[in-house]
Amino acid sequence: MSFAIDVNILLYASDQESPFAPRAQEFLSHLPSKREPVCIAWSTIMAYLRIATHGAIFARPLSPEEAMSNIDALLRLPQVRVLSEDEGFWEVYREVAAEVPACGNRVPDAHLAALLRQHGVNILYTNDRDFRKYDFLKVRNPFEHGRHGD
Repeated sequence: MSFAIDVNILLYASDQESPFAPRAQEFLSHLPSKREPVCIAWSTIMAYLRIATHGAIFARPLSPEEAMSNIDALLRLPQVRVLSEDEGFWEVYREVAAEVPACGNRVPDAHLAALLRQHGVNILYTNDRDFRKYDFLKVRNPFEHGRHGD
């Protein structure tokens, strides 16, 4: 069974100022040993590049090359699958947005949730509690006590 990773895990792993950095790095370090597909959305990758290099968000932002190198390393893993919108995505997005109204900051969440639904991925590792509003997603938080992403 496949699972997806939200952008916050990637960001925490890159932000040495974050108290979640060690756990995020540990979580990501276990990905090469996973046998099931690990799904990452293009929107997740772009959000990572935008935020990790942003000086107003990260105390020590990454250079564009550092951020892209991190993504390169992730994409080189043989079990990583990058998700993008397929034919009929708009209809899936409309269904998801009808279940949990999408406005403002919830639009990117609805986009990712719809993308996961379209691809049949129902497990999402994230620290974002808002994803628990989507009944079809099983949200796993690797930062909760005792959780290591397994």
